[in-house]
Amino acid sequence: MKATLPPPVALLFATVATLSSPLLAAQAQTYPTKPVRMVVGFPPGGAVDIVARIIGKRLGENLNTPIVVDNRPGAGSAIGAEVTAKAPPDGYTLFLTAGSIAINVGLQKHPPYDPVKDFAAISLIASTPNVLVVQPSLPVTTVADLIKLARTKPGQLNYGSGGSGTMTHLSGELLKVMTGIQITHVAYKGAPLAVVDVMAGQIQMAIGALPGALPQIKASQVRAIAVTTTKRSPSAPDIPTVAESGVPGYEASNWYGMLAPAATPAPIVTRLNGEIGRVLQEAEIVESLRRQGLEPVPSTPDEFARYMKSEIAKWSKVIRAAGLQAE
Repeated sequence: MKATLPPPVALLFATVATLSSPLLAAQAQTYPTKPVRMVVGFPPGGAVDIVARIIGKRLGENLNTPIVVDNRPGAGSAIGAEVTAKAPPDGYTLFLTAGSIAINVGLQKHPPYDPVKDFAAISLIASTPNVLVVQPSLPVTTVADLIKLARTKPGQLNYGSGGSGTMTHLSGELLKVMTGIQITHVAYKGAPLAVVDVMAGQIQMAIGALPGALPQIKASQVRAIAVTTTKRSPSAPDIPTVAESGVPGYEASNWYGMLAPAATPAPIVTRLNGEIGRVLQEAEIVESLRRQGLEPVPSTPDEFARYMKSEIAKWSKVIRAAGLQAE
């Protein structure tokens, strides 16, 4: 039998529900009344930071308030995610996340946050390939060359990534799983630091998001041998894909999206989603993103939430196949 509330209690709930909707709507109309913090789980200069600064500047202008980028690098963006998850759900702390948030849950024994339950999805923002770069002195120009060399030197070649649990890390592990090569992972607090060590000869190769590595590629300080998406990037059409270079079926694209702490009022989430969508339609912003190797991919909050769940499932399978240990 369905339980019914006593009339006074039912009336109270109905009154609260009636009043709360206009109050929340009014809150969204006045929001924001102070600067908004945008947490980034990676250091300055990388792809996530680039997206944050391109989007944050125009978003702040449209909202008529400063958007302050707060870099909290480390642990594959888990530090920044935890900071955001524990922040007040008032719309004044946002998290510019990368695909690593869908990976960390499978790599950590006791993750400090739940990527689904602890966040409110606002919008997807952009996607981009990762890119595999090597020392110019390394005798490889293709992925096929790299696989051949790695098989003659099992475990002796190192690849750097943006940290354990990042999409750049799992891109390397997927390559290992699909080819059977043995290359050693070296985690950095951001892929740009790994690329710097490739330039310095400290490691033989690195996998980083294309936007962060493009300046070094264009300056011939590192050699780009492949991008990780199924199609070549319009920003770097001369770089072949891993799939066309001898590993058919390989695909590992990175993505960026905006999250807020769970329980952030729906009208504020809707307001932010609409403003981000408008920003991503501006020709100047689209050009800025594409110049950095990024493709705008706005979405609704529900679309982003569903996509994130699908990415969690996908990369959990890769983690199990690679035999990676939770940390």
